[in-house]
Amino acid sequence: MAGASGLLGRALAAGLAARGDAVTPLGRAALAAPAALANALAGCDAVVNLAGEPLLARRWTAARRQAFAASRVGVTERLVAALAAAQPRPGVLVCASAVGYYGDRGDEPLAEDATPGRGFLAQLCQAWESAAQAAEPFGVRVARLRLGVVLAPNGGALAQMLPAFRLGLGGPIGNGRQYLPWIHLADVRGVFLATLDDARYRGPFNLAAPQAVTSR
Repeated sequence: MAGASGLLGRALAAGLAARGDAVTPLGRAALAAPAALANALAGCDAVVNLAGEPLLARRWTAARRQAFAASRVGVTERLVAALAAAQPRPGVLVCASAVGYYGDRGDEPLAEDATPGRGFLAQLCQAWESAAQAAEPFGVRVARLRLGVVLAPNGGALAQMLPAFRLGLGGPIGNGRQYLPWIHLADVRGVFLATLDDARYRGPFNLAAPQAVTSR
């Protein structure tokens, strides 16, 4: 698992361990050594890619945007190269993506077959998913899970929003009409576990609560 130290990585690793699966975290050192990475993947059942520099931490400068790409697209490319070299090869790659793939589309309903959007985040998600999909020719089942904003009581986006509300300063962003697709951490974990086990999960899947809500 790449990105095992993040909010979702910790929750998923705990869920896997609880059912008896062994989890091997892939840190930066492992991801930077191609031969060692291929050896680490050899014999594993699956690879989970949750790596990615946090988007909400600071302002999106040019340097930050480069870091977003390197930590998502670059890491995924290294994982796929290692998958190609690993023997025996893992059977599935489950790669996180984001609903930012679709860009800002207003009131348009967006299913998995919708066209990609425009803008930096949409282009980043397209490149991220394309890098993951490159594992398919090696006989690896690839699932690309497009996450909405993951909410949990102990971190993530909610932890960043709550302090302002507790001070009485919270409120909608701008006019409040922007859609905010969200999903609870427990549901994300459940979908990842199902995706690892069920071969019907292949290609893109949107992970968001069924009712669309706005920022307001």
